[in-house]
Order: sequence, then C-alpha cells, then structure tokens
Amino acid sequence: MKKYASLLMLGAIVIGLLAACAPQTVTVTVEVPVKETVEVPVERTVEVPVEVTPTPVDYGKVTFISTQCVPVEEAEKMRGVILADFPGQVEFVPADYATFEDTVLAEVKAGKGTIDVIGALHGQFPTLLAAGALQDVSPLLDEVKDRGIPEAYMELGKLGTDTQYFIPWMQATYIVAANKQALDYLPAGADPESLTWEQYRDWAKNIYEATGEKKVGFPVNGLLHRFLEGYIYPSYTGGMVTTFKSPEAVEMWKFVKDLWQYVHPESMSYEFMQEPLMSEEVWVAWDHTARLINAFKERPDDFLALPSPSGPKGLGFMPVIVGLAMPVTAPNPEGGKALIEYMTRPETQITTLREVGFFPAIQVDFPGYVAPGIRAQGEAVTKQAAASNAIPAMLPVGLGPRSGEINKIYRDAFTRIVINDEDIETVLEEEAANLQTLLNETGAPCWPPDPPSEGPCQVK
Repeated sequence: MKKYASLLMLGAIVIGLLAACAPQTVTVTVEVPVKETVEVPVERTVEVPVEVTPTPVDYGKVTFISTQCVPVEEAEKMRGVILADFPGQVEFVPADYATFEDTVLAEVKAGKGTIDVIGALHGQFPTLLAAGALQDVSPLLDEVKDRGIPEAYMELGKLGTDTQYFIPWMQATYIVAANKQALDYLPAGADPESLTWEQYRDWAKNIYEATGEKKVGFPVNGLLHRFLEGYIYPSYTGGMVTTFKSPEAVEMWKFVKDLWQYVHPESMSYEFMQEPLMSEEVWVAWDHTARLINAFKERPDDFLALPSPSGPKGLGFMPVIVGLAMPVTAPNPEGGKALIEYMTRPETQITTLREVGFFPAIQVDFPGYVAPGIRAQGEAVTKQAAASNAIPAMLPVGLGPRSGEINKIYRDAFTRIVINDEDIETVLEEEAANLQTLLNETGAPCWPPDPPSEGPCQVK
C-alpha cells in the first residue's frame, strides 16, 4: 500500500513537470507599414498641329504691255504658261515699238492710265524717261537683291541716273561656239572659258599650223557689225563711239588684221554660223545665240558654249537686255510691283527660257528638263555677263530710223582696213567724220559703254 502511494506521488510530480514545460499562447501586436496608392490628377498639354490655310493674295487686274514676245505663238505662251501662276489677272498686251511708245506717252500726257507694267529693250526706255513717263522702282531692289542679277545690268536700269527705272527681265547676246576637236589646239595654259582675244588668235593659228585649215569663222554677211561695236571695240578701247579713232582703236585694228589671216575665207559669205559649225567647215565661231542654237540643239555633245574673250580693257559684250518698268500713271502699282517680282523669280525665268527662248537675267541653276544645248548656251551667257571685267555695250540708242547707218560705218571700216588693206589711221579719220555727222543730225547722246553726254555724242 505504501508502495502504491509512492507511485501516485511520483506520477503527480511528472505530470506537474510536464505541465510546466507545455507551450504558452502569447499575443503580440506588430505595426506593419502598408503602401497605399493614391490617384493624383495630372494636367498635360498636347500640341496638335493645325493647318491654317492663308487667305490667297489676289493682286487684281494687272495690264502688261511689251515689245517682246509679240508673235502670236510667243504671246500665247506668255498668257497660258509663263503668267499662269501669278496671283492676279494679267492682261498681256504685245505691241510693236511705235504703238507701245504712243500708248504709254498718251496715258502719261492724259494723267491717267491703264498700263501697270512695261516690258521693253533697254534702248526703248530713254525716250520714256525724257518724257517723265517712268516711275522709280527702287522699292523692288530688296525683292530681287539675292537673285544674282549682274550689277552691270542693274546699272543699265538706272538709265544714266541714280534712280532705278527698270529691273532686268531677260536677255540674249553673242557668244563663242567651239567644236570639242578644237580643244586639242588651245594655247598652253589657256582656259577656254576665260580667253583673251590674243589667245583666241593663237588658237586659230595653232589649228591652222597643225591642220593646214582655217577653222575659225565670223558671220561677215550677218552680224559682224555687232562684233565690232559691242565686242572688239569695248574690249580694246573701253568705248564704242567716243573711242572710234583713238590710239587704242588703231592697235585694235592691227590685231584684227593679224587674226584675220587665220579666219576661214568663206566667212565673207557666212550669215548664220550654226551651219558651218555643223558641217565642220569651221570649228570655232562667234555669233548671236539664236544663230548658234541649232548646233547646240542637234549636237549638244559635240560643241562647247563659251563666253567671248577679253581685251586689255575688259570683256566687251553686247547684251540684248529686256527690262520691266512701271509708268507713272499705273492704276495698280501694287499689282505691277508684284508682277515684276514674279517675272524675276528663278522658276519663272526658267519657264520663260523653255517657252520663248530668252535667257534668264538672273543667276539660275538650269534644271534637268532644260535641253542640254540650251542649258550650255545659258550657262555661257550667264558667265559672260557676270565676269568681273565685263563691259556691257548697248545697242545704239537715239538714232531712230537711221540706226542702220551706224552699222554701215563700222562695216565699211572693217572692209577698208581688213579686206582692202587701207591705211588704218586714214580710214578711221574719214569714217569718224561720217559717224559724227550721223550723231549730230540725229542728236543721239552717248550710250554705254561710253559715258553720258550733254547733246550729241562726240567722237574723240
């Protein structure tokens, strides 16, 4: 019994110890950070491109009278193509010189007009200026200053004054055409695009000595008088009329005689130089761009178009300059100014070349669709006019219906000196007297490259 009680006591102790070792339940409070997403409104500016169509400018009716592009086909090209994109309604009025002058002067005299823009050759403007018919177009200078119009041409637009009376529009002129075969005979170191007349002679001499043939030609039966008046005389004397019998002129004629021994003898019968160029009767020729054009159109890969050579005084050349002016009675002056600006844009100038054959008066890059031959001529025309030593010599001005007489005087001097071998100084004295009589009887003042004169121009 005692043993049983001991066992009960031992069991109680064990149970007590086990109870003391049993796990306890403990409650613990822990703070846990919680991330909370809060929506915050954000304003954002979005740029949305909006096309704004400007209100088209309409300059209204602009009346444009011109002594150029008079033939029906050319006039239609002007109306239907060249003027098509102008923002206004242009009435193009082609007119012969007499009608043109009478119309403009009548409106000025009446003090009220219909004409806004005048297009005419340089030599047709002095009469209008003398009658007080032309307005100052200097406000347009800022519009065209970056178009590369040669400074010499802009100066012509001042008509011997300090005021700009016309803006150059388009041009034609005379250049040199050369068969590429001739390049093998250039003088040593000569640049064909900037020859002197002495190098030109030496070129002709080299060809003759190498081939036994005279391969340089001039249109003696054509426009040789323009070569004398506008090219060789200014290049050697700096003038056309005032220097006719000067010491420099004597030396110039000696040079022409020297050159002529290498000139093709058929030159006396040549009227247009494109035919002997294409037949290869001549390899090098000087002539008007219009009288060379077929050679460049038909065989553009065979010929080079080159600026005319220079002489001791510079590069004398005769530009046929067409200008744009405005009469003092223009009813729509804003439209007139806008039209002049439009006609001198590069794209309009190229269209004019393509459609009616006049070369740009501005610096242009000829696009691919311009025929290669025309582009070649145009580049030569531009280089010639932009030459740093260029001396523009204008067509004779102020001689009226007797303008043909001055051409005869220069041609007679050529025939007597070069062909008949007469004494140079004697011929110049006699022909200078004929020239002065013509100037006195017509009252024609000097024109470029000679300086302006009071009264008739005087041969010095």
